[in-house]
Amino acid sequence: SLSARFPRHGFSWKALGVLCSINGRTSEALVAMLKAAELLPLDSEVFSNLGNLLNDHGRYLEAESSILRAIKLSPDNAQAYCNYGCNLKDQGRFSEAEDSFKRALTMKPDFAEVHYNLGSIFQEQEQFDLAISSYKRALEIKPEYVNAFNNLGSCLMGKGCLSEAESCFRQALSLNPDFSKAHSNLLFCNCHQENISAVELAAEHRQYGEHIEASLKKDWPQHSNGRERDRCLHIGFVSADLRYHAISNYIEPVFRQLAASPDLALHAYYTFGAEDGTSQRLKSYMKTWHSVARSSDAELAEMIFNDGIDILIDLSGHTALNRLPVFARKPAPLQVSWIGYPGTTGLSTMDYYLTDLFFTPSGQFDGQFTEKLAYLPVAAPFIPLEDAPPVDVLPYSINGYVTFGSFNRPDKLGPEVVAVWSQLLRSLPTARMVLGAIPQDFNTETLIELFDRYGVARERLCFHNRCSMKDYLALYNAVDICLDTFPYNGGTTTNHGLWMGVPTLTLAGSTVPSRVGAAVLGHQGLEDFIASDASDFVLKGIAVAGMIPELGTLRADLRNRCENAPSRQSGVVAAGVERALRIMWQRWCAGEPAESFEVSLQDLER
Repeated sequence: SLSARFPRHGFSWKALGVLCSINGRTSEALVAMLKAAELLPLDSEVFSNLGNLLNDHGRYLEAESSILRAIKLSPDNAQAYCNYGCNLKDQGRFSEAEDSFKRALTMKPDFAEVHYNLGSIFQEQEQFDLAISSYKRALEIKPEYVNAFNNLGSCLMGKGCLSEAESCFRQALSLNPDFSKAHSNLLFCNCHQENISAVELAAEHRQYGEHIEASLKKDWPQHSNGRERDRCLHIGFVSADLRYHAISNYIEPVFRQLAASPDLALHAYYTFGAEDGTSQRLKSYMKTWHSVARSSDAELAEMIFNDGIDILIDLSGHTALNRLPVFARKPAPLQVSWIGYPGTTGLSTMDYYLTDLFFTPSGQFDGQFTEKLAYLPVAAPFIPLEDAPPVDVLPYSINGYVTFGSFNRPDKLGPEVVAVWSQLLRSLPTARMVLGAIPQDFNTETLIELFDRYGVARERLCFHNRCSMKDYLALYNAVDICLDTFPYNGGTTTNHGLWMGVPTLTLAGSTVPSRVGAAVLGHQGLEDFIASDASDFVLKGIAVAGMIPELGTLRADLRNRCENAPSRQSGVVAAGVERALRIMWQRWCAGEPAESFEVSLQDLER
């Protein structure tokens, strides 16, 4: 290269840094750009690029210093202000980042990347209308801006505009069929769609797996892990949610139990860019902890393979920041999906899916998975907030009318959901409806108009914005009965409701996402709150609304019932997981293919 022939030629190092960066060789790019900065101390572009590369390596303060130097050298450098905004965003300094992006636009109004980055700032803060406007402007300037289509789809989904969101994800995929993130977003979006069948949903997931694995199969490694049936197993977990996140409520107590087993060594591959107090606690259960947010899929797969992981567990499915392309590379001999996503990954490289009989009744859902189903006594525990508010009296006893409630994401509140809820509300003319967890930027008029279309006046609706966890839990004290969404049920919200003494009326459908409510309620013995179809949902709603004394008794007893249910016993879940992992391993040691199996409570007792 020129830089080798002319080691003191700054422009050669600069060109090499740019070339390596374009080709994804960021470590080499950083070395080259550092050399260029040494040789070209007055080149604003070099320091701007260097700042970007330092930012990509998580060296935020060094990046900030370099970019500020670029701005000082060239105050009208729009790219430098763009890079500075990205740096500030990654530091969580959103207001300053927004100012930097807007400054760049005063210099270059048609800078598509800046409009895109400005949109990402608004999206991070759930200001979806502003984000949508920014992404659309970026697409006006750059019509084939794939990332803008993907993020626009995510914002539209956040507003409950599922058809428009689907269109954006499909547009992104038409421009780049290998865009795994957009493909996952499309699948997650489809899980919420009311007009897609279980067969179609499963087929869409399989199509994802077939596409992503097609070019990787030839490079799947041969695993040389020792095949001793009873040795200590190295278990890897890949997730962006090992932090303050709903998933940590489920996984932390299990980690605590599994970490105490002499037969397991736990390893974390953390794919989010920042750690918090929850991350620090989870880290204490791990033999090793790898922060891999900036590792490529190929780099992460190689790391996992070299670490000798025996069983690799995905905790994300097709949710945000998943690393399913890593699993498509088959870095571990056995791979398992668990907790994070209600359904199949679609990958043939994913051997098992951890579930239970309440979630996916035996023999009824096998065809919707590429994985084999491993049945546990309980698929996941739920640990509520330690200082949750006390359960109050039944609101009906004070109000004289029934109050229904929902604390699910607005993107779950499709027209069919509102239509069925409205039918129930029309059947009980004095009933009210509380709708919580509404994003600040969400236009409630859309929902009000939808309810009005189905005969429910706005005076019967009460909206609450997102708030602190304790305030959110306290809102359940204003609700007699929660109503579940479908086809994508609530999970964490249903568990929170039960802990606060409020049962949820759910509709169990034919797709896996529509079974979550039935699983949560089934473990509590609340089958009377599980409807089989829309008509049954309304009839059951009318029936339970007429059982006021029974609702009061149930409310007073639900927290105690949750305390004693298997789903509250993290030890039972952990023992089931450990036994299941050993069965999977022993089958692999024997050269046997993955097969569905069950670990029962009786098995654990024996």
